[in-house]
Amino acid sequence: MYSLQPDALDAIRHHWQQRPLYIPAAFADFIDPLEPDELAGVALEETASSRVIIQQQGQWRAEPGPIEDFSRFGDQGWQLLVQAVNHFVPAAAELASAFRFLPDWRFDDLMVSFAAPGGGVGPHVDNYDVFIIQGQGRRRWQVGNRGPHRPRAGHSIMALVEDFDAIIDVEMAPGDLLYIPPGYPHCGQTLVPSLSYSVGFRAPSQQELIGQLADCLQDQDLGKRRFISNSEPAQPQRISQAHQQGMAKLISQLVADTATLGPMLGTLLSQNRFELDLQPLQPPLSLSQLQHALQQGQHLQRVGGLKCLQLEGDDTSLFLDGQRWCLANGLADAITDLARHHKLEFPMLTPLLSNPQSAAELLQWVNQGYWYLQDNH
Repeated sequence: MYSLQPDALDAIRHHWQQRPLYIPAAFADFIDPLEPDELAGVALEETASSRVIIQQQGQWRAEPGPIEDFSRFGDQGWQLLVQAVNHFVPAAAELASAFRFLPDWRFDDLMVSFAAPGGGVGPHVDNYDVFIIQGQGRRRWQVGNRGPHRPRAGHSIMALVEDFDAIIDVEMAPGDLLYIPPGYPHCGQTLVPSLSYSVGFRAPSQQELIGQLADCLQDQDLGKRRFISNSEPAQPQRISQAHQQGMAKLISQLVADTATLGPMLGTLLSQNRFELDLQPLQPPLSLSQLQHALQQGQHLQRVGGLKCLQLEGDDTSLFLDGQRWCLANGLADAITDLARHHKLEFPMLTPLLSNPQSAAELLQWVNQGYWYLQDNH
C-alpha cells in the first residue's frame, strides 16, 4: 500500500492548482510497482497506448507502439511511455490511489515511463494537473513559470515549447514527488536509467461540456424550446442585442436545469480516455453462481481504471463508464459502497443481491468484466 507522508499531503493541498511544488521523500521507502521489463510487456497489450520518444541533437520525435525491439534505440536518448498502466497492473493502481484525496472524476490515468540516460520528452506545457513520482534511477526536472511560451520550431505534432527559465530545478531520487499545475512548462532529463510515474488529473473543457450537453439533448430528445420575442429590430439585416441576449438566456436555462445538467456531467465524467482491459466472462455467470462464490469468501474487485460516480443529491443513479444506471429506491448506502470501494465483499453486496432489479444489474456488470471475482488474501 502506498501513502503520502502527512506533511506532503498538507503541502499539496495548499499548492493544488496554484503553483508547482517539489517534495523530496514524499513516499518513504518507495518501491516500484513494476520493473522496466514488465512495463515493456504492458506496452504490448492490445488495449495499451504507448510510444517511444527519441532525442537526437536537440530534436525530438515520437514512434508509436507497440514496440518489441528496443535495442535499435541504443543505450541513451530515448524514453518509453505507457498510458493507463493502472488498468493493467494492480500495484500501479494502488500507487494512483494514494492521490484519492482528490475527486475520482478528476483522475485521468497513471502513465509510467522508462528512460535511458539523456531520454525525455522535451520542454512542454500540459493542460492538466500532474504528479510526477520518481522510481528507480535519477532524473533532473526543470519547471518554468506560467505565461506565453512559444512553440518549438519543427515540433508541431508533439507541441513542444522553447526553452524557459526554471523556477524549480531539482534532481529527483526514488520517492520524490513533483507537482505541476496546468500551464507551467516543464522538462525532464534522465541521468541514469529511470522509471517515472505520472499521475494525471483532468477537468472538462468548455468544448467538452457543450458537446456532451448537445449529445444528451439529442439522445433524450430534449432542448426543443425555441426563441420567441415580442419585438423585432428596425433594421432587418441586424441581430439585435435583445435577441442575442434572449438566445443566450435560452442556453443558460438549459445549463441551469439540474435535471439535465447533472446526468450529463455524470455521463461525461465517468468516461475513461483509455480503453479498459475488460475480460467478459464466457460462459457468463448465473446469479446463483455469483452468490455462491461470494458466500464462499470471494469478493468483487473493480477492474483497473473504471470510473464509478454518484451525483450529490441523487440516491438512485450510478454512473459507470459513461452510462447512467437508475437503481431501485432504498439502496442509497449500497450504491455509495459500489462507487466508493474498489473491493466489495458479500455483506456490502447483500442489499443489491436482495433486490431483483439491482441483482440483475450487478450480475450484468460482472459478466461484462467491470468487476471480477477474486479470492480473499
